[in-house]
Amino acid sequence: METKKLVLIIIFSTSLLFLWDAWQKELYPPASQVMSGAASGSANQRHDPSLPVPGDELTASAAGGSGTIPEIDGVNSSVTPNLFTIGEKIHVKTDLVIAEIDTAGGDIRQLGLIAHPSREDVNKPYELLLDKAARFQVAQSGLIGDGLPNHKTKYTVDSNNYQLESGQNKIVIRLLAPEVDGIQVAKIYTFHRGSYVIDVEFEIVNHSDATIIPFSYFQMLRDANDPTGASTMVHSYTGAAMYTDAEKFLKIKFSDLDKNKAEYPTNADNGWIAMLEHYFLTAWLPPQNTPREYFAKRLAPNQYTAGVIAPVGAVEPGQVKNITMPLYAGPQEQNKLAELAPGLELTVDYGWLTVLAVPLFWLLSFYHSWTDNWGAAIILLTLTVKLLFFPLSAAGYRSMAKMRLVTPKLQRIREQYASDRQRMHQVMMEFYKEEKINPMGGCLPILVQIPVFIALFWTLMAAVELRYAPLALWITDMSVPDPYYVLPLIMGVSMWVQSKLSPTPTDPIQAKVMQIMPVAFSVFFFFFPAGLVLYSLCNNILSIAQQWQITRMFENKAEEEANKDKNRKKSKNKPESAKENSQPAMLTDEEEEAAKAETETVAAASSQDNEKQQQPSQGAASSAKGKAPVKAKSVPAGKKAKKK
Repeated sequence: METKKLVLIIIFSTSLLFLWDAWQKELYPPASQVMSGAASGSANQRHDPSLPVPGDELTASAAGGSGTIPEIDGVNSSVTPNLFTIGEKIHVKTDLVIAEIDTAGGDIRQLGLIAHPSREDVNKPYELLLDKAARFQVAQSGLIGDGLPNHKTKYTVDSNNYQLESGQNKIVIRLLAPEVDGIQVAKIYTFHRGSYVIDVEFEIVNHSDATIIPFSYFQMLRDANDPTGASTMVHSYTGAAMYTDAEKFLKIKFSDLDKNKAEYPTNADNGWIAMLEHYFLTAWLPPQNTPREYFAKRLAPNQYTAGVIAPVGAVEPGQVKNITMPLYAGPQEQNKLAELAPGLELTVDYGWLTVLAVPLFWLLSFYHSWTDNWGAAIILLTLTVKLLFFPLSAAGYRSMAKMRLVTPKLQRIREQYASDRQRMHQVMMEFYKEEKINPMGGCLPILVQIPVFIALFWTLMAAVELRYAPLALWITDMSVPDPYYVLPLIMGVSMWVQSKLSPTPTDPIQAKVMQIMPVAFSVFFFFFPAGLVLYSLCNNILSIAQQWQITRMFENKAEEEANKDKNRKKSKNKPESAKENSQPAMLTDEEEEAAKAETETVAAASSQDNEKQQQPSQGAASSAKGKAPVKAKSVPAGKKAKKK
């Protein structure tokens, strides 16, 4: 029964983790109210802390080793009533996004994904970027240098409405900053058809008599709140992340930024930096082999920023210079992210199971290309995984079938040695050895499959393709729980059936736990997305079919062998000679009792026959005595014997 104990430990450990995560969210909910943009440190510091400053290494590389950090235009760092200044709104609509740019800073304040509806209203696009009080995330950019525009500068624009018309492949929006000291800067947005990539470009025209060495910065500013509609049972990562060829994929957690313990590479000539949430991301994608400096910091309570600083280079008098930074703001579509930048597909984070999850998702996508239904693809994927592990599962179920057959004998051993547990375990081990049963045989194959099942779990959990993907009938979105809880109820029934096929634990406490498990797990499945429940249900049904078939085969085989042994022993018990009768064959307890009863019946029958045979002789003697009673008495005993 060590197998049952190990399985129970795994189950209850997983349950405790879910409960702990839910309890922590209830105990320490994230801040829901945005703090004002107060600067940390001295109130009379020269610049706003939301404006990044390039480090010495990047400054030296941009100025050829002799440059100095450019001065930053003074910004009042006092507390303001609103986090974002409000200017004129610029509305943009393409085939994939609806965006809103504010002339105050030239930031993208709102961006909705047309192909991905909101959880609150299926007729509204999901807002990946927004500047609301309860939740915000905006894409900011600007230039670093005295008199240069930043995300606090007021821009002007020719038009307030832009829409991608039929036949157009892109929309170009040009914002103009006020000219300061002969430096004219334009901020240019380019939206492309069929793409979630937005090009953000700065055009710098130097009308002055001096050479300038400006820097550009591109950042995401957001809170730490989970996205709207996030699952309370299955937690996904929300926060900053980055990638470089040297360090690979790294998460920069908000909690580490709070404690000033975040560790990440700052200077590189490759990579990207992003803000992640469940199903979606925003990422700045600098061109490869160009110097840049990454940064991430906490500006104020529940305000975090992450971005990149890139040198523009020296701009001579009369010269025009441009710098462009692509911004990706869209879903985590795994088959498209890898084409945009190296390592960007890792934002679909499977943790240490990525090596297993990636091929599983590839296979899932392959089946979807056949069926055009993600639910059918999940069923086919579950069947494929089950077939791959069929030999292992069969070995485990064979071991469980053997244990099921010998459970009564194990129970007798437990009862016989109930007062001596050490002796009981010793006898049980001898019994396992005699019966050629491995008590861990049913558990080891399951342990081998656990990493694959967990990887498949996270594959389905992280796949944005399942968002609003219908299965059939009432299930119109496999990324959320079943609205009528039909799948979880069927899942609970399947678990109950599977428990009946498993060997009954001899320990009464374990037996009660095994009875409660289907009910307990059904409660968890009530909160799981329908796609995950569908996978688990299909896996359970296939397991039940396989386990039932193997158990039936073993029970039939055991019954046939028992009948053969019984017939063989009966043939040996037939008396062929006195010598064979003197050496009876070894019988089982049941056969010994039957033989004993048969012997007693035969003995009783022969005793009755003897009595019947003796009754006639006694009658004859009585009649003789009646004819000559005196003569019989007068004969002496000695003479009578002699006469005979």
